[in-house]
Amino acid sequence: MSDKAKKQHNNILLAVAGFSIVVIIVALIGFLALNRDPDIIQGQMEVEEYRVSSKVPGRILELRAKEGDIVHKGDVLAIIDAPEVKAKKVQAESAHNAASALHEMADNGAREETIRGAYELLQQAKAANDVARKTYERVNNLYNEGVVTAQRRDEALAAVEVTDAQVKAAQSQYDLARNGARQEERKASSAQVSQANGAVMEVNSYINETVQVAQMDGEVSEVYPKLGELVGTGSPIMTVSMLDDQWATFNIREDQLKGVRVGTEITVLIPALEKEVKMKVFYMKDKGSFAVWKATKASGQYDQKSFEVRARPLEKVEGVRPGMSVILKKE
Repeated sequence: MSDKAKKQHNNILLAVAGFSIVVIIVALIGFLALNRDPDIIQGQMEVEEYRVSSKVPGRILELRAKEGDIVHKGDVLAIIDAPEVKAKKVQAESAHNAASALHEMADNGAREETIRGAYELLQQAKAANDVARKTYERVNNLYNEGVVTAQRRDEALAAVEVTDAQVKAAQSQYDLARNGARQEERKASSAQVSQANGAVMEVNSYINETVQVAQMDGEVSEVYPKLGELVGTGSPIMTVSMLDDQWATFNIREDQLKGVRVGTEITVLIPALEKEVKMKVFYMKDKGSFAVWKATKASGQYDQKSFEVRARPLEKVEGVRPGMSVILKKE
């Protein structure tokens, strides 16, 4: 075989070998891509909770629910002993009673005996005034006849003027007793009653706070104080979990968010129940710059942040509990 023929044969072999290597590489890449395991994103079940707390400080007198108990709206959960509030209630009720009595007095006016006494004083003043006028007329006639002195006439006139003033004063007292308090005084007494009534209502609201009741159905998840312990204003007494309002929460990198949007449905696995559950996404929010999962700026790309994603089951899931793991597979 000539050198030229050998060279052509070698070139053909190299071309076949190169083509075979390319085919093998492409097949290997395809095989690895098709058989790649899906990304596993783990989340957990969460539940809506509310804390039971009081507006008034006091000592725990009774705890009528313990951790794990199922409670319903209106059930008594705890009773607080607050003697200071009870004392304030007595004070407020006493002030209300006093204001009410003053208001009734202003509305009803003076007592009948007081009015009758003022009327009798007025009649006495009028009688004295009549006697003084008749005496003055007699003395004045005698003065005109030259029998009495001018001083005696002046004294009689002064007596008339004094009794006139006494009649006016007695008339004023009689009118005051008959008419009662002025309109301004009645309004003021009515305002005092309203103020005292407001104080009683405020204290009663604090009294109601000494009996803590469940606001919604749920399960008692935590009880904080013990019997006999003091609790301050707003201090939590227990936490109630509303098991009917549960959802799953995930932290997902943004490069894994494909197909995940608010309103979309996803299928997740709850390992504890060995059950797949359909859920609907209702919340998405970035976790902030502090939650960067993967920095890739060195390779000319971008920082991949994580997002908090929440999804609620489409149907009630029996046996699911807060804290259970939830698995989301992303292809």
